[in-house]
Amino acid sequence: MRPFGSLISYQKAREVVDSHIQPITRSESVSIDDAVNRILSQDLVSVMNVPPFNRASMDGYAVKAKDTFGAGQFKPKLLKIIGEIHAGEKAINKIKTGECLQISTGAMMPDGADAVMMVEDTERDDDKVKIFKSVTPCSNIGKMGEDIKEGTAVLKADVLLDAGKVGVLASQGLSQVKVYQKPKIAIIPTGEEVVQAGNKLDSGQLYDINSHTIAALVNVSGGTPVKIGIAGDETEELRTTIEEALKSDIVVLSGGSSVGERDLLVDVIEGWGEILFHGVQVKPGKPTIFAMIGGKPLLGMPGYPTSCLINSYLFLAPAIRKMAHLPPRRLETVKAKLSRSVPGSTGRRQFLTVKLVGDEAVSVFKESGTITSIANADGYIEIPENIDLLEKGTIVTVTLF
Repeated sequence: MRPFGSLISYQKAREVVDSHIQPITRSESVSIDDAVNRILSQDLVSVMNVPPFNRASMDGYAVKAKDTFGAGQFKPKLLKIIGEIHAGEKAINKIKTGECLQISTGAMMPDGADAVMMVEDTERDDDKVKIFKSVTPCSNIGKMGEDIKEGTAVLKADVLLDAGKVGVLASQGLSQVKVYQKPKIAIIPTGEEVVQAGNKLDSGQLYDINSHTIAALVNVSGGTPVKIGIAGDETEELRTTIEEALKSDIVVLSGGSSVGERDLLVDVIEGWGEILFHGVQVKPGKPTIFAMIGGKPLLGMPGYPTSCLINSYLFLAPAIRKMAHLPPRRLETVKAKLSRSVPGSTGRRQFLTVKLVGDEAVSVFKESGTITSIANADGYIEIPENIDLLEKGTIVTVTLF
């Protein structure tokens, strides 16, 4: 057994990780239907006007506005209907003085017409129409380029593509778009006692939980999980496995980061890479390692499922988002009353998992080794390092998962 060295504060640990994470520069082309929640890798300059022609913004009659001047409820103007035009058609008739064309919403405006008279303000009489209201030029018309003008930068690089922005891509006739690749996150569970799901357990063994929970978090954080496989408690095997994992953008290990005889991660990294911290003033999750090997970041997480996943939320998820060019996650929080008194952990910032029941926050934390401590939680509360006890009824801030 080897004691931890000097523990780093939670805030300092976050800063150290952030300072060593760089956004990736690789890009790829994807279908615009797969582009939502991806990050545009280059500016998009419009190649066409939207709409590409003047069009009716409602059903009615395409008219010369001056032909409607003076029209009123008791003194209608009478215009001759020379045809009709629907969306997707091109008008073959040119409107002359005293004429109009029946037009549908979205249809291309015919030559000679400069306004659309709403059908509600008219009354048709065979091949003529009574106009009960005057309109001004350009009334009820969507003008060419009114939405997007050709040659303008409509989307900037590094923008997050949502449904509306995908619509902008479609408006330009694009079927593919250049986006940044998702960072690849190599995941390595460690330990002789850890067994892959689907295999039979022997005495003293348990199923691998952490690679699955980490992979789920990687997916929702904008990365691509790469499962390397379980590494045993043997130095050369662990080093070989990490070498394979370094082909990815970030390496994440669970287990082996503490100070027991079989916790080998520190020994493997020393002399190969640089350990930037080993041990953080948090509970759970103190035995966390952050290192750089060959320019690649490596996070060594505790093996216990709750400790591993909470620290993945705290350290790994923000790193993935930065690497993927995604903005920091907007933390959703709610206020609640503690359902019972809970002790702090003097000298360590505590992240206590809670479930919301009515207006109360109910602790569901059992111990770091239980997955239900986090699976049954809606979020967590932070208890600062200098707090010995939070009394029942204290108003706390719950950060939602």
